[in-house]
Amino acid sequence: MRVLLASEPGAADRPNEDFAAVVPGAAVLLDGAGFPPGRETGCLHGTAWYARMLGGQLAAGASDETAPLPEVLGRGIGEVRRMHAGTCDLRNPATPQATVILARQAGGMLEYLALCDSVLLLQGRDGQARAITDSRLDDIAAKVRAACDLTRATPRDDPAWRACSEQVEAARNQPGGFWLAAADPAAASQAVTGSEPMGTLSGVALLSDGATRLADRFDLATWDQLAAVLADEGPAGLIRQVRAAEDTDPEGQRWPRGKIHDDATAVCWQTD
Repeated sequence: MRVLLASEPGAADRPNEDFAAVVPGAAVLLDGAGFPPGRETGCLHGTAWYARMLGGQLAAGASDETAPLPEVLGRGIGEVRRMHAGTCDLRNPATPQATVILARQAGGMLEYLALCDSVLLLQGRDGQARAITDSRLDDIAAKVRAACDLTRATPRDDPAWRACSEQVEAARNQPGGFWLAAADPAAASQAVTGSEPMGTLSGVALLSDGATRLADRFDLATWDQLAAVLADEGPAGLIRQVRAAEDTDPEGQRWPRGKIHDDATAVCWQTD
């Protein structure tokens, strides 16, 4: 198992809320899902702590090939819940949360799980790359933005953007909405799961949405091109390209976005 990993915070003055880890035969990536500054979360620990605690649980749990990945995730959420239930209000809708990608080799198969909008990028031996993600957040956001009649040029601090964001946030961890790992182990049952023969893959990448912006936010690259960057320049090279693109739009006018620079993490697993 040959793996390269890179992670970079979006800003030097705040913690990196992404988490990634690799154990023999498995990899895990979490992207902590925070809320706007000043929002009361009911938690003493914060999003970065949550992502690290849950990520550690998942890395350990994924080593047990007999446990289905949704079960691994449900157990991990439950264990982290027990860690801070006595000190924190876990009923608060803004309690720390995270997206999850799990990938595990079990025999001749790659098993995977995706919860919310981080991406598992499968590089086929036929040269084709395929992105696997849980698209419910993006689907809901697109519908809300269309209803709000937002344009790509609308500044991210415009009142219409704030109202749009509030509508999207109201759908978090709700039936008919989108799901993240938080305090309820039942969220694990909402994850996208599947498997792929290892023999068809030359590489697997786990990517937080801060690392996929070239393809799914900025439209500067296809998934095939993103896979080529990972193959040629590695995870650190991909993040450098993302940062270079972000720097050309420092006010978020070309690509309206909540964070000009987001935490970016990439794990590249070569299966050859």
